[in-house]
This record gives sequence, C-alpha cells and structure tokens, in this order.
Amino acid sequence: MSYQSVKSASSKLLWGCCNQSEDNGKYAKCIKCLKAYHNTCLSLPDDHDIPAKWHCPECLNSGPKRTKSDNTPLRNTSTTRSNKRPAVGSPPLAPAEVTLAHDDIRQVIEEVVGKAQTEMLSRLTESMKSTLSHLLKPIKDQMENMEKSMAFMNQQYEDLLKKYTASEKNLKELRKENSEVKGFVSDFSSRLIQLEQHTRANNVEIQCLPEKRQENLMEIVSQISKVVKSGIRDDDIKYCTRVAKQNSNNTRPRAIVVQLASPRCRDQLIAATVKFNKLNPDNKLNTTHLGYTGTKTPIYVAEHLSTTNKALHAAARIKAKETGYQFVWVRGGRIFMRKAQESEHILIRDMDTLNKLS
Repeated sequence: MSYQSVKSASSKLLWGCCNQSEDNGKYAKCIKCLKAYHNTCLSLPDDHDIPAKWHCPECLNSGPKRTKSDNTPLRNTSTTRSNKRPAVGSPPLAPAEVTLAHDDIRQVIEEVVGKAQTEMLSRLTESMKSTLSHLLKPIKDQMENMEKSMAFMNQQYEDLLKKYTASEKNLKELRKENSEVKGFVSDFSSRLIQLEQHTRANNVEIQCLPEKRQENLMEIVSQISKVVKSGIRDDDIKYCTRVAKQNSNNTRPRAIVVQLASPRCRDQLIAATVKFNKLNPDNKLNTTHLGYTGTKTPIYVAEHLSTTNKALHAAARIKAKETGYQFVWVRGGRIFMRKAQESEHILIRDMDTLNKLS
C-alpha cells in the first residue's frame, strides 16, 4: 500500500492535484513523476488500496496504455477541495482525466451481453416449454387413451382366453362323449341289423322269375321245390309275395319272398338248389323247368337279406372282382369271402371290414 499521511510529509511533496497540503488525509505518489495526489482529489475513499507502482493520470496519458493491474481506474470527475490552499511552489492543478482499460470495457460488454443472453435464454426456455407443453398435450392425451384402450383390449383378451380354455375343455369332453355315442350307435345299429336279419331267418328270396298276371306264387314255389327235389311239403310254405324294387329303373322282375316253416326248411331248399345246379351245370335252374315259354332265364334261390346286408353283399361282390377274391357267399344271414379254395374265409361284418381287404 503506497499511500501516506499528508501532514507528515507535506513540506517535501510536489503536488499534482491541488495546492492544499495541510491536511491529514491519505495521498498517492506517482513512481514516475514523483507527484502526490490526494485520495479525495482522485475520488477514492481513504481506505482504498493503491498499488505500489502507481502512475498518475498525466503519466498514464503521456505513455503507453497500461493494463488494469498497473493502475487504479479513475472516475470521470474532478473535485476541488475548498478548504485547502495550494501548496507553495506547486504547479497549477490539471483536470483529472479518467482512462478506461480494454479489459474493463470488455468486462462491461461481457456482463451486459451475458445478462442479455441469460434473459433471452430464460425467455426462450420458458417459451419452448410452453410451446412444447401445448404441442405435446394432444399426444399425451392420445397416449393416455391408447393406454386405456390397450388395458381394455388386454382385459378382453384375458376374457376370450378364459372362454377359449373353457370351450377347449368342453370340446374335449364333447368329443369323448361323441366317441362313446358313436360306439353305442354302432353297437346298437349292429344289433338292430342282426335283429332285422333274424326276422328273415325262415325266408328265401327267388330272383329273376318273370312276372305273369294272376300267377300263383304258392304253386310256383312248390313246383321249384319239386324240381330241385328239396323235400319241402306244401304246408311248409307259409307265405309268398313279390316285393318292390329298390331301384325303380332296374329291368329285372320283382323278387319273390317266401316264408317257410323254419330255418331248416330254408336251408334245405337252398342246399337242394345248389346241388341241382352242380349236377346240371349246362341246364341250371331256369324258367323252362317251370313251363315258361320264350327266352330261357336263370332262376336264383338265396337267403332273404335285410336292406343293409343286401348293400353289403353287393359291395362285397364288387370288392371281390377288384381284389381277386374267388368266392362270395351268404350263410345264416352273414356274408363271407374267400380269396382261393385253400384260403381262410373272412366274415364281412361291415364296410370297414370290407375296406381293409387288399
């Protein structure tokens, strides 16, 4: 600190500010011109620290510019102390000149610009926040609606999944029940077919016999029995009738169903017919044996089958031609097949059994 008391050295100092040296105030001394300046004349408070290498305003103006650390900035004012008189032999007082350093100007500009930038940035930030908040509000609302929709869809999906699981369980149970019902129906159908066939146990069916007006079917059946020598008496023939065709377009005559006294009589008549045909391969049972004139037509005597068994028998004959089976016959209302003379016979129970043949 380079300030001193005026009263202690006023008679030895050369004053550069004013002629009044009789004061006990603080002063600063220039290291170049050795002139003293009162703090009051420099507009500085008494407690201001003056640099050790201090230059007065005159020396600063006459020399090169100094940095901020080389000098203390001065206010652009000059103060005249009215209660001090000029020192003896001191030069006239020059007006104090204030010089601002480049760093001070730059600092002031930076402070002003920085403050303006801060305020502008703050306003811009607030404006952007407001704008973004305004723009993003619809998006936020849409996102909330989407979340609600997703939650609703998720709940719907969970409900559907529960229903699907329950439906799968019910379907599995229904399939099981359906399989059981199918088995029951199949068994019941088989029993019904057997029962239906059993009601025909005493019957024979005569096929391809031409129809005549006012024909006597009882006499015709008795005559056939005599031709093949079956040994059946007239009282063994219980009932005779022609039945309707299953296919109306078929040109063959309607078949004759004959009810005999017992299954034994039925088998006896059929066996006698087969034997007759074997003994007479060139003249098998035909219309001429019964006195019919015209074209000779073969006559067939077979068991009376139910509608289901007739269809199965027809399918068995077709299958035999396709697969090379040589024999297809009916005995006791049941259908049999054999591929060769030495092969085992096969009982055809239904279409599934027939389809498995190869």
